[in-house]
Amino acid sequence: MTRDRTQAVTQEAARPLTLAVVSAGLSTPSSTRLLADRLAEATRQRLADGGQGPVEVRVVELRDLATDIAHNLVTGFPGAELRAAVETVTGADALIAVTPVFAASYSGLFKSFFDILEPEALAGKPVLAAATGGTARHSLVLDHALRPLFGYLRALTVPTAVFAAPEDWGGTGDAFTGSLPGRVDRAAGELAALLAGRPATGGPSAAGPVAAGGAPGETGETGGTVRAADAGPSDPYDEASVVPFAQQLAALRP
Repeated sequence: MTRDRTQAVTQEAARPLTLAVVSAGLSTPSSTRLLADRLAEATRQRLADGGQGPVEVRVVELRDLATDIAHNLVTGFPGAELRAAVETVTGADALIAVTPVFAASYSGLFKSFFDILEPEALAGKPVLAAATGGTARHSLVLDHALRPLFGYLRALTVPTAVFAAPEDWGGTGDAFTGSLPGRVDRAAGELAALLAGRPATGGPSAAGPVAAGGAPGETGETGGTVRAADAGPSDPYDEASVVPFAQQLAALRP
C-alpha cells in the first residue's frame, strides 16, 4: 500500500462518525425532540461501547425551517439554512428521523422536508425511524407510512422502529412491546451495528442457531455446521431438476 493510500485510510478511520437527527416536533419542549435525543444518545453510547467513535451528532429542527421549506417547494431554491440542513442529512453516516403523528400519518412538515431531497440522496444510508403520538393506536404509522417513505428513498431502515405514546414515557411496557427505554436501546443497537459495518444482533432470537438443513455454512440446532454438500443443490430451480409441464400433465392422466 502506498504512503498516500495509507494516509487516506488512516484519516478515514480517524474521521468522526456523523449522526444526523431530524426532529419534526412543533412545540418547545417537544416529546418528538425528546425521543430524538434519547435515540441519538443511545446510539452514541452503543457505538462507544463497541469501540466506534468519536460520534458527532447534528440535530435538524424542522420547525425552524418551516418557512424555508415552503419557499423551496414553490420556488425550487433553498435558502442558506435549509441548504445547510439538507447537506447535514445527506452527508451524515446515518440518520435518525422522528415525526409527530397528525391525521394518522407523519406530519406535513416532516414529509415536505424529505420531498425536497434528491431521489438518491439517502440511498444506502442507515435510518432509524421513530414517531410520537397521542395514543398507541397511532403506532401503525411506523409501518404504513415511515417504512414505505424510506423504502422509496432506498435507505436502510433498521428493523426496530420506535413509537412513543404519552403512557410510554413512564410505563413499563408489556410482554409484546417492552418498555420505551428497551425499544430505544434495541433500535440504537441496530443502528450502531449498521454503522460499525457488522450484522445486528438483537438477542438470542436474532443471533441464535438455525435449524439443521439451513443455508450452507450456517449452524444447526445440534451446534454442528451444515456443509454445502449436505444442504442440497445450491439452486433448487436448476434446469436439470425441473420436470417439464407436459410430463407433469401426463402423470395426472388416468
